Amino acid sequence: MAQINEIQAIMRELRLGATAEAVSQLIQTANNEKATYGDFILKVLKYEQRERSEKVRLRRLNWASLPYQRSLEEFDLTSQAALNQKQMNELRALNWVDQSYNLILLGPTGVGKTFLSIGLCIDAIDQGYSAIFMTMGDLIKILKTETISRQAQIKLRRLNKADLIVIDDLMFMALTKQEANLFFHFINKLYEQTSFIITSNKNPEKWGEVIGDEIITGAFLDRMIQKSQIIELTGESYRLTHRQTIFKS
Repeated sequence: MAQINEIQAIMRELRLGATAEAVSQLIQTANNEKATYGDFILKVLKYEQRERSEKVRLRRLNWASLPYQRSLEEFDLTSQAALNQKQMNELRALNWVDQSYNLILLGPTGVGKTFLSIGLCIDAIDQGYSAIFMTMGDLIKILKTETISRQAQIKLRRLNKADLIVIDDLMFMALTKQEANLFFHFINKLYEQTSFIITSNKNPEKWGEVIGDEIITGAFLDRMIQKSQIIELTGESYRLTHRQTIFKS
């Protein structure tokens, strides 16, 4: 027991905290399996590596600020004519993120735009990317309060370093001249270094009505659509079709 305590103390000093908690079980398993010294050391190192990777994943998942978590395994492709299984597999492979491509998801409320973007965020985090989900309203608030809010500064730094950014409900709210300028400069700064997923219930040709400035709208569309895949989701509202009811049938 004294030896275990000493091993744990040294491990914690070396910042091997996760393995320190499990070292007794690891030693017991190695004894039962009659593992060689090399096998035991390799198992210890792999355990620490796995635990650290999981901590990083959970931290990125927390930073992503997802409104909810649902896997794309649950996405019902049979009710979505705009996507087939091959296309879904290509999206989930995330090669487009490495190439800084953008994904624009269009369609009415409830057809799965947010669900799809959240699922792709989770896939990206699981594959080692940093991804952040942000509504248009929250993004504008962060950009407007950057100079006075430390919390906004922290979030903006994370956004600037993200591999994938979701902007949900892009054209849900009309922008003032100041907000449109802040938004464009944000997009322009990350242009061709970050991938965006944009969800909107308005087609791009109508975005100018909300942005309110033709020059800014044109420059924004030029950067966003140059390297992009546009998917127009259709069908009945996913929320209504899969709603949970109070009464049993």
